[in-house]
Amino acid sequence: MTNTNDEITRLLAEWNEGDETALERLMPRVIDELRRIAARYFEREPPGHTLQPTALVNELYLRLVGRRRVSWKNRAHFFGFAAQSMRRILVDHARYRNASIRGEGVHPLSLDAIQDPEAPTNLGVLEVDSALKRLAELDSRQARVAEMRIFAGLNHVEIAEVLEVTSRTVKRDWRDARLWLHRELEI
Repeated sequence: MTNTNDEITRLLAEWNEGDETALERLMPRVIDELRRIAARYFEREPPGHTLQPTALVNELYLRLVGRRRVSWKNRAHFFGFAAQSMRRILVDHARYRNASIRGEGVHPLSLDAIQDPEAPTNLGVLEVDSALKRLAELDSRQARVAEMRIFAGLNHVEIAEVLEVTSRTVKRDWRDARLWLHRELEI
């Protein structure tokens, strides 16, 4: 695994230096992880969701291709960006769906990371996105932790690597963010 991580970091550095082929060589090494992140989001989504994990990864790829200036620190930084981008893609998709079906609403977001997985929720991705923006005004790191838990399904260790903090810090931030989101969203 370390060789793969080192190789990913090397390819990210090459991309930073302007090697446009680096992304093409990087994708086969990260595609499984990106698919895993996307699939984790959709695990508890209702059947018939109009956006599928593969489409989410494809959309992410298109956004990566369009990036000319990049400054990846390491593998963790890349996956943190990927998680954040997936959130934006999902929010954009929900806004589009909401605008196109006027009044029918959007598919509920699975908030198993916030609440008991057995408890149903009617919250939409737009409501959660709005709450995360408000949380970011109070504590940007807590908002990033919540974003990576909810939208990417990353665990404490993975989030700690992305944010370059300890796992203990992530656990504390997640606890506080989850409590704040419970109150804010009245879950």
